[in-house]
Amino acid sequence: MEKLKKVSSFRLSSLLRLQKDPKLALQLFLNPNPNDPNPKPFRYSLLSYDLIISKLGRARMLSEMENIVEKLKSDTRIITKEIILCNIITFYGRARLPHKALKVFEEMPAFRCQRTMKSVNTVLNSLLICRQFEKMWELFMEIEKYGSPDACTYNILINARRVKGDVEGALNMFDEMIKRGVEPNVVTFGTVISGYCAKLELNKAFRLKKKMEGDFKIKPNAHIYTALIKGLCKVDELDKAIKLKEEMSRKKVELDPAIYSTLINQFFKAGRKAEVSELLEEMGKVGCKLDTVTYNALICGFCQEKEFDSAFGVLNDMEKNGCKPDVISYNVIISGLCREGKTREAHDLLEDMPRRKCLPDVVTYRILFDGLCDQMHLKEGAGILDEMLFKGYVPRSSSVSKFVGELVRGHKTEILWTVLNSLAKRNAIDSDIWRFVISLVCKEATTVMQLRSLVT
Repeated sequence: MEKLKKVSSFRLSSLLRLQKDPKLALQLFLNPNPNDPNPKPFRYSLLSYDLIISKLGRARMLSEMENIVEKLKSDTRIITKEIILCNIITFYGRARLPHKALKVFEEMPAFRCQRTMKSVNTVLNSLLICRQFEKMWELFMEIEKYGSPDACTYNILINARRVKGDVEGALNMFDEMIKRGVEPNVVTFGTVISGYCAKLELNKAFRLKKKMEGDFKIKPNAHIYTALIKGLCKVDELDKAIKLKEEMSRKKVELDPAIYSTLINQFFKAGRKAEVSELLEEMGKVGCKLDTVTYNALICGFCQEKEFDSAFGVLNDMEKNGCKPDVISYNVIISGLCREGKTREAHDLLEDMPRRKCLPDVVTYRILFDGLCDQMHLKEGAGILDEMLFKGYVPRSSSVSKFVGELVRGHKTEILWTVLNSLAKRNAIDSDIWRFVISLVCKEATTVMQLRSLVT
């Protein structure tokens, strides 16, 4: 029998790169030569560490990743590159673990790695994802220890102000950036303009757009145009939004589906449904493919017009064109059907969703449950409520109170006790509902005993 060749450090890196399963990759990393009768300490390369840390981090196998990171820290042969530690910080940020992201940043010298603005910016961004604004400002106050803040630093801090709704604060950060001689870029302007648009301060947004084009010679990108067009649509300035789209075409800024989705929504709202087909034709001419958001805008528009056959037609078109409908696609139709009292059709669609390879979510069940209650289909509502609870979804307390009230007023005693039992078993009944039920039905001793049996 031919003797198996030992896996070298170089070979391990190649095998790790090929292995798609992070669990198998971890086994391979920890024991690269399982059949070696006389194993020696394996000399890992920095590339091997990088590959396994990336695989575990992307798979959210963070405790396993931490063991490898500790191993890397104690491997004194290796000087860890800053990018590897930045990746680890990013994984913790995405997992909403800001304290661990900060810990890695603080311990970087223990990895024989110098902290630069790259790692500072990475930890600032992770703190932003976790909404740890105070920690961000604390780090920024001592930033000179690591270098001079760059455009990326200010973009992150400006975005933090925007997320908090403090657009003036974002503008102050922008002014500080200019005073320090840091050149703003399209991301800087886009962040502030988006903030103004979110607050519907469109005059300020357009003034800043003019400033970036005139004073800084920076061309707005699709992100900026999308924010401005959405802002205009929110204040019912559809014609101005169309002109802005035409400006994009003139300036050869690529039109993306988000632009068309926004305009499609507004055309329906403005009662200009006939012009939607023109937009769709234009999308085809400019090579802009419809995505799920665009299709959902069409579905929403047809539901507003009570054209449910057209909405279902859009669903079918999505599947034909290789664009998978998402749960929002179905929820919009179910909501529209319920508003029109078509709860049977809404229920049929909910049951058909798994066949269409899309599972209902808590919103789906809440929409249908509320619709059944509004139409006084109490027995069917009880069935959907039970199915909802069985799947671990919690109904709105206000909806349950309304439903229970209708059962009491309609003397639907059998359904009432079934519903209360179901809610109690799954700990989905709160004190407000109990007080409401007691105020309605606690008139006889037998009823009190029944209620006591539910809470014991």
